[in-house]
Amino acid sequence: MVFKCQQDSFMREFQSRVLVCEKVSDPNLKNDGDRYEVILEDTILFPEGGGQPCDFGFLNDIPVKQVVRRADKAVHYVEKPLSVGDTVKQTINWERRFDHMQQHSGQHLITAIVDREFKIPTTSWWLGEEVSQIEIESPSFSQEQIQKVEDICNELIRSGKNVTVNVYSSESEKDLEKARSARGLPNDHVGDIRVINIEDVDNNMCCGTHVSNLSQLQVIKLLHTEKSKRKGNTLLYFLVGNRVLKRLTNCLKNEQQLTVLLKCNPSDHADLVEKIQRNVKTLNKNLQTVLKELASYEADN
Repeated sequence: MVFKCQQDSFMREFQSRVLVCEKVSDPNLKNDGDRYEVILEDTILFPEGGGQPCDFGFLNDIPVKQVVRRADKAVHYVEKPLSVGDTVKQTINWERRFDHMQQHSGQHLITAIVDREFKIPTTSWWLGEEVSQIEIESPSFSQEQIQKVEDICNELIRSGKNVTVNVYSSESEKDLEKARSARGLPNDHVGDIRVINIEDVDNNMCCGTHVSNLSQLQVIKLLHTEKSKRKGNTLLYFLVGNRVLKRLTNCLKNEQQLTVLLKCNPSDHADLVEKIQRNVKTLNKNLQTVLKELASYEADN
C-alpha cells in the first residue's frame, strides 16, 4: 500500500476514519502507561522504515510519537482511545518531517554520485538525530573523493533537478529492473512499489518521504569517514539543508566564544592554541624538574 504521506510528502493536515483502536501492553514500546494501537483508512504520518524514522504528530489533540508499518497498514500508538468509525484530524510535526525529507533525498543523491563516479555501492544508511551516514563497499574513501562528491551534489542542487515518484505493481519487472535497491523489499511488503527518480541521476526503490526538487535540499556537506564494523566497508557522514545551517550557527557561536577567550582573530585561533599547548608542555616539564629538586633537597635534610 502507498500511504497518503507517500503520495504527497508536503501535506501537513489530513482527515481519515478510524478502522481499529485496541489497547495494547508491550514492554518493547516506547513510553510507559496505557497505549492504544490505532489504524486509519489512510495516514500522512510516515511509519518508520527504509532507514527513516517515523513522523510525530497528532490525531485530533492526541500526540502520536510512534508509527510502525505492519504489512500494508500503518499503526499509530497513542495514550488515549479513539472511537472506531470516527473521522479524526491528523496533523504532522512539519519541522521533523521536512528535516527527514531533506536527509533522505540527500542520501539518495550522495549514494547515486558515489556509485556513478567511483563504482562504489551503498550497502545501508542511517538517518540520525543530528548526523546521518551511508555505509559504502570500500575500505577507504579519500578526502579528494569526498570533495568531488560534495561538489557534484551541490552543483546538481543548484541546477534544481526534479525529484518524482513512480508507483509500479510488483509484476512490473521491466520497469523495476532499472531501479536500484540496496536493501531490497521487506519480507512483509504488500502491494505497489515506489521508485524515487532524481532527474537524469538516479532511480531507487524507496518507501520514504522526499522533496520534489533538489533545490529544496539547499546544500549538502560531507563531514568525515570512519571504518565500519563490517570488514572492508566505510561509513560516510553527512548533513543536508537546515542541518548544515544549524551546524554553521553552532560553529560561529564557538568561534565567537574562543575569540573572546583567546583575544585574537578567528584566523589565529589554531596558531595561538598550538602556542599555548607548547607553553603548557614547557611549564609542566619545568615543574617536574623543580619537584624533583625539592624532593632531593628534602631527602638531604
